[in-house]
Amino acid sequence: MSKFKKKTGTSQEIPTSALPDIIFMLLFFFMVTTVMRTDDLLITQKLPQASQLSKIEKKSLVSYIFIGTPKEVTKYGDEPKIQANGVLMEPEDIALFVEQEKTKLPESDRNKITMSMKISQEAKMGIVTDVQEELKKANARKILYASTPKLVK
Repeated sequence: MSKFKKKTGTSQEIPTSALPDIIFMLLFFFMVTTVMRTDDLLITQKLPQASQLSKIEKKSLVSYIFIGTPKEVTKYGDEPKIQANGVLMEPEDIALFVEQEKTKLPESDRNKITMSMKISQEAKMGIVTDVQEELKKANARKILYASTPKLVK
């Protein structure tokens, strides 16, 4: 007969009462620390400095168009390019881009869409004029020109 008796009264189950608390803590952690993805710029930009600034009232109505020199000069050349929605495009594609952006908005806000143009200082006025003409054709009449704040000396 052995000296040690086998304990038979212990349960083999793992306690799971704290599991929902741990899951909610992880969920809140990721909700708080997650940063929404912004556009990956395929172009380099040096924005001009502004003399006057105004705040955008409703950012959900704003779509961004970037104009600048491509980062990959060997692939895209050194002429300024247009980027919207993370894709380089030609001025003729702007109308389609505006229509896609309008469909993302609620029906009541589609005519209030604002196009924010972030134009590099090195960009020529010709490509900017082409984009402006395409925006007129697409009936996107409200245009903002983004800039950096003026440094106070």
